Amino acid sequence: MFELDVRTRKPIYEQLIDNIKELIVSKVLSPDEKLPSVRMLSKELTINPNTIQKAYRELEREGYLYSANRKGYFVAPIEWISNDKKLEELKRQFQALLKEAIYFGLTKEELERWFEEVQEGGEQGDTR
Repeated sequence: MFELDVRTRKPIYEQLIDNIKELIVSKVLSPDEKLPSVRMLSKELTINPNTIQKAYRELEREGYLYSANRKGYFVAPIEWISNDKKLEELKRQFQALLKEAIYFGLTKEELERWFEEVQEGGEQGDTR
């Protein structure tokens, strides 16, 4: 379910956050769906439970998850996420990536093709 790379410089908890976000936005995880417990996921991935707890708490802070007292973490319904705030944050991140892509030769037509692929649910990857 989760892909972690211990050889990368990116911290494990950030990789876990990215994995869970991807599962949520690609609708693999549904609103109100329960995530694996910290203890269970810790055993499955053989990583420290504090790392998983840190990732879950950050996702809760960002609005992707909510916790129910002693019942665990669940995927938050999309209505709970502040769309304007989140879109503004994503815009800043996207603009930085877009500047870099343009520097490396991305054209408007390629960008539009990438957009259509994502909108249609296609895989991310090199389309050149």
